[in-house]
Amino acid sequence: MASCDRPPHSGTAGKRITMNSDQPETGRGSILIVDDVPNNLVLLSRLLTQKGYIVKTAKSGQLALEAIEIAPPELILMDICMPDMDGYAVCQKLKSNDHTRSIPIIFISALDEVLDKIKAFSAGGVDYVTKPFQLAEVLARVETHLTLQRLQQELQLQNVRLQYEIAERQKAEDKYRSIFENCLEGIFQVTPRGEYLSANPTLAKIYGYRSPAELMASVTDICNLYVRPGRREELSAYLRRYTAVEDFESQVYRKDGNIIWISENVQAVRQDNGDVLYYEGTVQDITERRRTEAELRIQRQETERLLLSILPQSIAERLKRKPETIADSLRNVTVLFADLVDFTTFATQVSLSISRITQSHLFGV
Repeated sequence: MASCDRPPHSGTAGKRITMNSDQPETGRGSILIVDDVPNNLVLLSRLLTQKGYIVKTAKSGQLALEAIEIAPPELILMDICMPDMDGYAVCQKLKSNDHTRSIPIIFISALDEVLDKIKAFSAGGVDYVTKPFQLAEVLARVETHLTLQRLQQELQLQNVRLQYEIAERQKAEDKYRSIFENCLEGIFQVTPRGEYLSANPTLAKIYGYRSPAELMASVTDICNLYVRPGRREELSAYLRRYTAVEDFESQVYRKDGNIIWISENVQAVRQDNGDVLYYEGTVQDITERRRTEAELRIQRQETERLLLSILPQSIAERLKRKPETIADSLRNVTVLFADLVDFTTFATQVSLSISRITQSHLFGV
């Protein structure tokens, strides 16, 4: 391996440089040049500044570390042979620090043996340019590695965003999964052919199955659930016409063969061309409600029969319509008030006579 003794003609000293008179571009990136040869610093600094880069320089490895700690650049051009601390040592220190590990380092050195390049890459360098260097080559490699660095940063940022989106989506899925699993109504998705795509535990419980998996494995065509033949076809016809159907009440079979009443809210999920992808909706067990309604109807019928047995039909019908009153309403009425002389005395004597007669009959007097 070659030593770090500086060759007599390092860098591009003595080479004629023609600088572009156009106004430099700005904001293309920040670069730190580390070299103990002033000519190399000036040459590279002018070239990169003219191309729109923000350039800083350091004449030693220690000064470079101090500058990087204050304001980390996007890329470093590093000489290898420097006093006190060579480029390998500076690179290793930067790569051991989490805050500076990702900064790409291009070595520029007069050492051109293979082992020197291997050592540079082992230390953490991303590229190696041999002195005397060509300005066009340095510029091309700088642009290449800055582009790669930015693409890598964008990729890392996208990964962070993706991880955040995945975490948020997972939270949302957990939330809706909890709602799906713990909802008090049965929830389902079925194909147009009547095959279950999904079902929640409540739906399985309504139909008498231990789990959604058992329900989906056992019921391969939901048409077989309905007691009345053609009931499912009626629901499908409504959905084709109206897209959504609410409170569709039907009798269905449970797993044990018992019959229950259910109420369904169903909607069709369609593709852009209008074809149905699947149906989804909710199911409620309304058996108890239907039973209560039936009992109320029976009680109402019994009440009506009782009224008809003791009242004329016209009065009974009037009570059903307006139970608070059954009196006729007359707008023009004349009321006569009259009094009978000694009616109170007469009424008292009549009451006493009736009382004596009743007692005679009761006690045989």
